[in-house]
Amino acid sequence: MNLVFMGLPGAGKGTQAERIVEHFEIPHISTGDMFRSAIKEETPLGIEAKSYMDRGELVPDEVTIGIVNERLAKDDCKHGFLLDGFPRTVAQAEALENMLALSDRGIDHVIYINVKKDLLLARLTGRRICKDCGSTYHTEFNPPKVSDVCDKCGGELYQRHDDNAETVGKRLDVNIKQQQSLLDFYQDRGLLRTVDGEKHIDQVFSNISNLVKGQE
Repeated sequence: MNLVFMGLPGAGKGTQAERIVEHFEIPHISTGDMFRSAIKEETPLGIEAKSYMDRGELVPDEVTIGIVNERLAKDDCKHGFLLDGFPRTVAQAEALENMLALSDRGIDHVIYINVKKDLLLARLTGRRICKDCGSTYHTEFNPPKVSDVCDKCGGELYQRHDDNAETVGKRLDVNIKQQQSLLDFYQDRGLLRTVDGEKHIDQVFSNISNLVKGQE
Protein backbone atom coordinates (compact mmCIF):
# COMPACT_ATOMS: atom_id res chain seq x y z
CA MET A 1 0.00 0.00 0.00
CA ASN A 2 1.74 3.15 -1.23
CA LEU A 3 0.20 6.35 0.13
CA VAL A 4 0.78 10.09 -0.11
CA PHE A 5 -0.66 12.26 2.66
CA MET A 6 -1.64 15.86 1.96
CA GLY A 7 -3.18 18.55 4.12
CA LEU A 8 -2.65 22.13 5.23
CA PRO A 9 -0.81 22.92 8.48
CA GLY A 10 -3.11 22.08 11.38
CA ALA A 11 -5.25 19.61 9.44
CA GLY A 12 -4.13 16.71 11.65
CA LYS A 13 -2.01 15.04 9.01
CA GLY A 14 0.73 14.00 11.45
CA THR A 15 -1.73 12.53 13.95
CA GLN A 16 -3.51 10.47 11.31
CA ALA A 17 -0.26 9.37 9.68
CA GLU A 18 0.92 7.88 12.98
CA ARG A 19 -2.26 5.82 13.29
CA ILE A 20 -2.28 4.72 9.65
CA VAL A 21 1.31 3.46 9.63
CA GLU A 22 0.71 1.53 12.85
CA HIS A 23 -2.52 0.00 11.56
CA PHE A 24 -1.21 -0.96 8.12
CA GLU A 25 2.38 -1.65 9.28
CA ILE A 26 4.09 0.57 6.72
CA PRO A 27 6.82 3.18 7.34
CA HIS A 28 5.92 6.84 7.79
CA ILE A 29 8.37 8.76 5.62
CA SER A 30 8.53 12.52 6.13
CA THR A 31 10.77 14.88 4.21
CA GLY A 32 12.49 16.03 7.40
CA ASP A 33 13.24 12.46 8.51
CA MET A 34 14.68 11.60 5.10
CA PHE A 35 17.02 14.59 5.10
CA ARG A 36 18.16 13.97 8.68
CA SER A 37 18.83 10.30 7.95
CA ALA A 38 20.76 11.01 4.73
CA ILE A 39 22.84 13.68 6.47
CA LYS A 40 23.53 11.45 9.49
CA GLU A 41 24.56 8.55 7.24
CA GLU A 42 26.70 10.97 5.22
CA THR A 43 25.45 9.67 1.90
CA PRO A 44 26.66 11.68 -1.13
CA LEU A 45 23.20 13.20 -1.53
CA GLY A 46 22.96 13.85 2.20
CA ILE A 47 26.27 15.72 2.15
CA GLU A 48 25.12 17.73 -0.87
CA ALA A 49 21.78 18.56 0.79
CA LYS A 50 23.56 19.68 3.97
CA SER A 51 25.77 22.06 1.97
CA TYR A 52 22.68 23.87 0.69
CA MET A 53 20.99 23.87 4.09
CA ASP A 54 24.12 25.23 5.80
CA ARG A 55 24.07 28.16 3.38
CA GLY A 56 20.39 28.76 4.10
CA GLU A 57 19.42 27.80 0.55
CA LEU A 58 16.62 25.56 -0.69
CA VAL A 59 17.71 22.03 -1.55
CA PRO A 60 17.28 21.59 -5.34
CA ASP A 61 14.61 19.22 -6.61
CA GLU A 62 17.12 16.79 -8.08
CA VAL A 63 18.80 16.32 -4.69
CA THR A 64 15.49 15.98 -2.83
CA ILE A 65 14.19 13.49 -5.40
CA GLY A 66 17.41 11.49 -5.18
CA ILE A 67 17.11 11.24 -1.39
CA VAL A 68 13.48 10.12 -1.71
CA ASN A 69 14.50 7.50 -4.27
CA GLU A 70 17.17 6.13 -1.92
CA ARG A 71 14.71 5.98 0.97
CA LEU A 72 11.98 4.19 -1.00
CA ALA A 73 14.52 1.59 -2.16
CA LYS A 74 15.10 0.39 1.42
CA ASP A 75 13.75 -2.97 2.54
CA ASP A 76 11.10 -1.58 4.90
CA CYS A 77 9.31 0.02 1.92
CA LYS A 78 8.93 -3.20 -0.06
CA HIS A 79 5.36 -3.71 1.14
CA GLY A 80 4.31 -0.08 1.16
CA PHE A 81 4.95 3.36 2.60
CA LEU A 82 3.28 6.61 3.59
CA LEU A 83 4.91 9.75 2.17
CA ASP A 84 4.36 12.92 4.18
CA GLY A 85 5.67 16.27 2.91
CA PHE A 86 6.66 14.95 -0.51
CA PRO A 87 5.80 15.68 -3.24
CA ARG A 88 5.19 19.41 -2.82
CA THR A 89 5.10 20.33 -6.51
CA VAL A 90 3.84 18.80 -9.74
CA ALA A 91 7.45 18.39 -10.90
CA GLN A 92 8.20 16.34 -7.78
CA ALA A 93 5.00 14.33 -8.26
CA GLU A 94 6.00 13.48 -11.83
CA ALA A 95 9.48 12.48 -10.65
CA LEU A 96 7.96 10.26 -7.95
CA GLU A 97 5.70 8.64 -10.53
CA ASN A 98 8.66 7.94 -12.81
CA MET A 99 10.93 6.54 -10.08
CA LEU A 100 8.23 4.17 -8.82
CA ALA A 101 7.44 3.01 -12.36
CA LEU A 102 11.04 1.78 -12.71
CA SER A 103 10.30 -0.85 -10.06
CA ASP A 104 6.74 -1.54 -11.29
CA ARG A 105 5.21 0.36 -8.40
CA GLY A 106 2.87 3.32 -8.15
CA ILE A 107 0.88 5.44 -5.71
CA ASP A 108 -2.35 3.72 -4.63
CA HIS A 109 -4.03 6.63 -2.87
CA VAL A 110 -3.40 10.31 -2.21
CA ILE A 111 -5.20 11.16 1.03
CA TYR A 112 -6.09 14.85 1.38
CA ILE A 113 -7.33 15.87 4.84
CA ASN A 114 -9.55 18.87 4.16
CA VAL A 115 -10.19 21.49 6.87
CA LYS A 116 -11.54 25.03 6.39
CA LYS A 117 -9.13 27.91 6.88
CA ASP A 118 -10.94 29.46 9.88
CA LEU A 119 -10.72 26.22 11.84
CA LEU A 120 -7.06 25.79 10.90
CA LEU A 121 -6.42 29.28 12.25
CA ALA A 122 -8.02 28.33 15.56
CA ARG A 123 -6.05 25.11 15.74
CA LEU A 124 -2.68 26.66 14.93
CA THR A 125 -2.91 29.82 17.01
CA GLY A 126 -3.89 27.77 20.07
CA ARG A 127 -0.83 25.52 19.85
CA ARG A 128 1.57 25.49 22.80
CA ILE A 129 4.91 23.66 22.97
CA CYS A 130 7.01 22.55 25.95
CA LYS A 131 10.39 24.32 26.08
CA ASP A 132 12.00 21.25 27.66
CA CYS A 133 10.63 18.09 26.01
CA GLY A 134 8.87 19.48 22.93
CA SER A 135 5.45 18.01 23.75
CA THR A 136 2.59 19.78 21.97
CA TYR A 137 -0.67 21.00 23.52
CA HIS A 138 -3.61 23.14 22.47
CA THR A 139 -5.41 25.69 24.57
CA GLU A 140 -8.81 24.42 23.40
CA PHE A 141 -8.48 20.93 21.93
CA ASN A 142 -5.72 19.43 24.10
CA PRO A 143 -5.01 21.68 27.10
CA PRO A 144 -2.47 20.76 29.80
CA LYS A 145 -3.77 19.90 33.27
CA VAL A 146 -2.13 23.06 34.62
CA SER A 147 -2.10 26.16 32.44
CA ASP A 148 1.24 26.72 30.67
CA VAL A 149 2.84 23.69 32.37
CA CYS A 150 3.75 20.47 30.54
CA ASP A 151 1.97 17.35 31.85
CA LYS A 152 4.95 15.14 31.02
CA CYS A 153 7.96 16.97 32.40
CA GLY A 154 6.68 20.12 34.13
CA GLY A 155 8.39 22.37 31.61
CA GLU A 156 7.11 25.78 30.58
CA LEU A 157 4.77 25.92 27.57
CA TYR A 158 5.16 28.63 24.97
CA GLN A 159 3.60 29.82 21.71
CA ARG A 160 5.90 29.82 18.68
CA HIS A 161 6.41 33.33 17.32
CA ASP A 162 5.05 32.20 13.94
CA ASP A 163 1.85 30.82 15.49
CA ASN A 164 0.22 34.24 15.82
CA ALA A 165 -2.94 34.86 13.77
CA GLU A 166 -1.42 37.18 11.16
CA THR A 167 1.57 34.96 10.38
CA VAL A 168 -0.51 31.77 10.40
CA GLY A 169 -3.05 33.33 8.03
CA LYS A 170 -0.36 34.31 5.54
CA ARG A 171 1.26 30.87 5.78
CA LEU A 172 -2.06 29.17 5.10
CA ASP A 173 -2.75 31.38 2.07
CA VAL A 174 0.62 30.45 0.58
CA ASN A 175 0.04 26.74 1.21
CA ILE A 176 -3.48 26.85 -0.24
CA LYS A 177 -2.18 28.42 -3.43
CA GLN A 178 0.79 26.07 -3.75
CA GLN A 179 -1.08 22.83 -3.16
CA GLN A 180 -3.93 23.36 -5.63
CA SER A 181 -1.95 22.35 -8.73
CA LEU A 182 -0.81 19.20 -6.94
CA LEU A 183 -4.37 18.34 -5.92
CA ASP A 184 -5.46 18.84 -9.53
CA PHE A 185 -2.60 16.61 -10.72
CA TYR A 186 -3.69 13.71 -8.54
CA GLN A 187 -7.37 14.34 -9.22
CA ASP A 188 -6.70 13.98 -12.94
CA ARG A 189 -5.02 10.64 -12.25
CA GLY A 190 -7.95 9.37 -10.21
CA LEU A 191 -5.82 8.98 -7.08
CA LEU A 192 -7.12 11.81 -4.88
CA ARG A 193 -9.23 10.83 -1.86
CA THR A 194 -10.59 13.77 0.14
CA VAL A 195 -11.41 13.24 3.81
CA ASP A 196 -13.29 15.64 6.09
CA GLY A 197 -10.67 16.57 8.68
CA GLU A 198 -13.13 18.55 10.80
CA LYS A 199 -14.67 15.42 12.30
CA HIS A 200 -13.50 13.69 15.48
CA ILE A 201 -9.99 12.19 15.25
CA ASP A 202 -11.36 8.65 15.47
CA GLN A 203 -13.89 9.28 12.71
CA VAL A 204 -11.24 10.78 10.44
CA PHE A 205 -9.06 7.72 11.00
CA SER A 206 -11.98 5.39 10.28
CA ASN A 207 -12.81 7.22 7.06
CA ILE A 208 -9.20 7.10 5.87
CA SER A 209 -8.92 3.40 6.72
CA ASN A 210 -12.09 2.60 4.81
CA LEU A 211 -10.90 4.54 1.78
CA VAL A 212 -7.55 2.77 1.79
CA LYS A 213 -9.25 -0.60 2.11
CA GLY A 214 -11.67 0.27 -0.68
CA GLN A 215 -14.77 0.27 1.52
CA GLU A 216 -15.92 3.74 0.45
